[in-house]
Amino acid sequence: MTQTLQTKPPKQRAGVLERTADFFTQMMARWLPDPLVIAVLLTILVMALAMGFQGTGPLEAIDYWGNGFWDLLAFSMQMTVVLLTGYILARTPIVDAILDRLTGSITSPRFAIITLTVVALAASWLNWGFGLVMGGIVAKKMGMNVKGLHYPLAIASGYSGFLVYGSGVSGTIPLTIATEGHFMQEQMGLIPTSETIFSPIVLVTTAVIFVVLPLFNAVLHPKDPAKVRELDQSTIIAEAQPELASNFDADGRRNFAATLNNSPWVGIVIGVLALVFCFRHFFINDGQVDLNSINFMFLFLGLLLFARPARFLSAVGDGIKIVSGIIIQYPFYAGIMGILVGSGLVVSFANWFGSFSTAESLPFFSFLSAGIINLFAPSGGGQWAVQGPVMIEAAQTLGASESATALATAFGDQWTNMLQPFWILPVLAISGLKLRDVMGYLVLVLVLSGVIFGGSALIWGYLL
Repeated sequence: MTQTLQTKPPKQRAGVLERTADFFTQMMARWLPDPLVIAVLLTILVMALAMGFQGTGPLEAIDYWGNGFWDLLAFSMQMTVVLLTGYILARTPIVDAILDRLTGSITSPRFAIITLTVVALAASWLNWGFGLVMGGIVAKKMGMNVKGLHYPLAIASGYSGFLVYGSGVSGTIPLTIATEGHFMQEQMGLIPTSETIFSPIVLVTTAVIFVVLPLFNAVLHPKDPAKVRELDQSTIIAEAQPELASNFDADGRRNFAATLNNSPWVGIVIGVLALVFCFRHFFINDGQVDLNSINFMFLFLGLLLFARPARFLSAVGDGIKIVSGIIIQYPFYAGIMGILVGSGLVVSFANWFGSFSTAESLPFFSFLSAGIINLFAPSGGGQWAVQGPVMIEAAQTLGASESATALATAFGDQWTNMLQPFWILPVLAISGLKLRDVMGYLVLVLVLSGVIFGGSALIWGYLL
């Protein structure tokens, strides 16, 4: 349901950044279609590029698209569960209480923007699915509790925390190349996370984002109260969790089914059993940290913290609405990837960047090419499966750092997520806003983060 935004009377003159944000916001409001339309337009564009640059026939391009449409179905289900379990965990009573206490103590709109950006960054660095929904939920909480907060900027700031997911501890590319048996092990071996996620240059880059981005977002907050659009509080009541059904029938007899549905022991028992498995999996059996293990842990941690199955299922029902856009649109991007791979367009594109790169500049051009490819195929794992072999071969030929090339690719992937509308869908569903309401701010975040990530890739290539 789309939130109604309230307007306040005018007062102060806007700064340069704020006026720039206003310009992009107005432009996006006029020209930017909904995310599904963007996915369709990208499909047509990639077909045209494949025909124009690769000599792919029209019917052949259609076949690549249709045959690839369901190729990522299992992976898209994993992505959906990551987001759903992240949302469930963020909605648990203990997390909800912490967020209420955090947001209830803040009165300054700009400090609210700083706080929610830091929370979103930290959550995304730890787990991208949790961070994605946490950013949206904290932003909405801030909108409910902080008077004078510009709600579209709050939502954009909550999503901007997603900028560090690819170089965080759940980043797809660094975890893949550190995992025994990964698909490129014969080509490049194993690269431990100490050389990627926890390398000094990546930690410094992440720290710069943590310091600069919250302040940058805060500066974008409108000074003029007439431009401040608050969250409409009247729309919040309908989102409250329903009361638990009574354990007794109308005639006063205990209802066994309702009693079990409302019993905290159901969630506690199965939750504890799941935690025992997780402990054994990670610490005794040396199991891998992958999407399945993370989803398992988050699912049962959410059930444990909710305890009562009825409450848990209520959160699941709300969460399904949040991830519905992902379920519908992921196949469209799988179809686009089918064209990119089948026509050889993505390999040709990566090879083109590699053709004029040097050992020093390859990380930067890996970053740049990954950012462009991500606009058409917003999947770090899927993108690495296609682009990774080309870039690593170029690194070995030129004598460039393989770890720098891999992480620069992750930088590019997370960078243009600020422009690619796919991953913001859950945040928009939480907020009730439209893409055009927030994209003006995200364009500026894209420019800022591009300078930081691009500069880091250049430093890694030339100085380290």
